[in-house]
Amino acid sequence: MLSKPIAIVLFVLALGAWAWGADQSNPSGRPLRSTPSAPPPVAGPAPNAPASPQANSAKVSLEALEPEPVADADLVNGYTLGVGDVVRLTAFQQPDMTTEMRVSETGTITAPLVGVVHVSGLSARQAEDKIARLLRARGFVKDPQVNVTVLQFKSRQMSVLGYVNRPGRYVMEEGVYRITDALALAGGVVPAAADVVTLLRVVDGKPQRYELDLPGVFKAAASADNLVVRNGDTIYVDRAPQFYIYGEVQRPGPYRLEKGMTVMQALSVGGGLTPRGSRKDIQVSRSDAGRVSNTSVQLTDVLKPEDVVYVKESLF
Repeated sequence: MLSKPIAIVLFVLALGAWAWGADQSNPSGRPLRSTPSAPPPVAGPAPNAPASPQANSAKVSLEALEPEPVADADLVNGYTLGVGDVVRLTAFQQPDMTTEMRVSETGTITAPLVGVVHVSGLSARQAEDKIARLLRARGFVKDPQVNVTVLQFKSRQMSVLGYVNRPGRYVMEEGVYRITDALALAGGVVPAAADVVTLLRVVDGKPQRYELDLPGVFKAAASADNLVVRNGDTIYVDRAPQFYIYGEVQRPGPYRLEKGMTVMQALSVGGGLTPRGSRKDIQVSRSDAGRVSNTSVQLTDVLKPEDVVYVKESLF
């Protein structure tokens, strides 16, 4: 009969052999008992996953009706080629390919060795890559290095009209053009210009009209009113509203009407009353829907555009 210490040693060795055999039959180390399989994942995005572009398509299409503060394509791709632009095409160690050409009415250019290439809507870098791929695919040049340079910018234009120093049609070259840039090209506004600038734009074939507060454009560095100007936009600066004053004042005539201007302020603009002017007998002639009315006013009353202020002569 075995002694007690020897029996204990034999029991430990048997237990280790049994554990080693279990590990060999189940290398993963997972429990051998069967576990219910997890249910298949539910189709759809995870709770914290970003929404797909299709999910935001409706929102984007609605926001596209409003002028964007800036377009990513203008910053990333740069100037996009269009009808009328004149470009120069060159290729490294290929002097025969050097040529200057104009983007045709169909948006194409004719490149040597390649033929007609559609480039309208592409940036100069994208046009370079497209021509290089065509040269490589047709076996003309093994490793083409193409350069496209815009010589004349013609396809992007805007109009600045109204009370500006140099009204006319202007070409937009590379970069982003905003309302302030357009007014700067036109030499700025004249003193008689209004504080409101009108932006006319065609969106999906429908004309859109936006009224922008010109002083508000300069109140903040990233003002929402300083919109990006698009190809074909028209910017119009109207005449500032006026009022007229005559009678017993020092300088009768037409004057610019400021916001919230009162009768007292109008008298000060007109140089004040003459010695015979009456502060208590002032009338305003105002047109409303084609009908003209004459009304006695107080010094604190607010004037409206096209009002005619008449200061009567004092009887005493």
